Amino acid sequence: MRSPFPPRLTARRAIAVSLPLCGLVVAGLVCRETGAEGFWTGLLLALLPVPFLLGALRWVDAQAPKPWRTLAFAFGWGACAATLFALLANGLLVRWLTDEAATIAPRHANTLELTVIAPVVEETSKAVAVLLLFLRRPHAFNGILAGIVTAGVTATGFAFTENILYLGSAFAQDRSAGLVGVDLLGSRTAVTFFVRVVVAPAAHPMFTALTGVGFGLAAVLARHRRAPRALLPLGGLAAAMGLHSAWNASASMDLSGFGAMYGLVMLPAFGLLCWLTVWARQRQLSAVREMLPLYAAAGWLSAAEPPMLGSARRRSLARRLAHKEHGQAGWRAVAGYQAAATSLALLREQAERGAASPDFAARERELLDRVRRHRELAGPPTVAAARL
Repeated sequence: MRSPFPPRLTARRAIAVSLPLCGLVVAGLVCRETGAEGFWTGLLLALLPVPFLLGALRWVDAQAPKPWRTLAFAFGWGACAATLFALLANGLLVRWLTDEAATIAPRHANTLELTVIAPVVEETSKAVAVLLLFLRRPHAFNGILAGIVTAGVTATGFAFTENILYLGSAFAQDRSAGLVGVDLLGSRTAVTFFVRVVVAPAAHPMFTALTGVGFGLAAVLARHRRAPRALLPLGGLAAAMGLHSAWNASASMDLSGFGAMYGLVMLPAFGLLCWLTVWARQRQLSAVREMLPLYAAAGWLSAAEPPMLGSARRRSLARRLAHKEHGQAGWRAVAGYQAAATSLALLREQAERGAASPDFAARERELLDRVRRHRELAGPPTVAAARL
């Protein structure tokens, strides 16, 4: 019997039901491990870095922002589905590989889980969300930044749930040892909080961002180049697993070994990713300056607007002018206008490379409609900013 709902609506309903169910199961498993008091303590502490991480990723995505539903799905997948899979698969694989019939001795189980099983299982489970959006929302993948943001939001959700488990477990151990309220700085909770929230809050987003870079590079290749489009995401996933494994291995080192790993591997990797992000943002603006004159020639924009929309400083100035003249409504109109124009330029650039999805024409019409819809309020401050 055929479903009375369209396939896309059915998929949305399935996601809307399945992700919360996964979240409830994960919450139950974590609470069983930490106890109710540990769970709520871990939850409150794990929440602290989330706004900062999501805010940073939102800044990365600001020039051509993703729909909030896309980001909500990515976060929910990481926090619920990916963590549930990891919680179940990690333990099962450790037991399977270290039982009596296996060649790996049980005494190596902890090292095996930290350096091999956990990186492979966790990065794969997070990469599934990026893969699904890459396949189902191809227009949302218009370059490296799209991959970094999607992967980063997914990993932020995963890290949030994992931090609840680790912080809640540490609190429960401190409670059992009678350390709560006695030696705050020397407690397991304080040490866990320092490492996971202060020293390396962006560890998981950084690992998975490498997978996102692979998907982002694949998205800008011509669609007939099937081998590179398949290999680039796999290469990014392998890099994410490798960096994750190196970070986990540092947990078993002494303080000097941990410091060396942090200073010689993690910080340079983070710096390189930040540089790549800034470069990709500038590359987006360059695409705006190169592609939008085609639409200006067709009458959709004035001749002065493409150079203005390709300047970060002038885009900010236009938003301020609109807010001064029309308040929050003016600011939203200019922000929506700039986002639509940027997405239009990136879509056209994909088409020029032969990488556009089959729904290119429909997507182009949709973005042009958005440009026209915002133009009444956004046009005057945009032109004014172009003249300053």
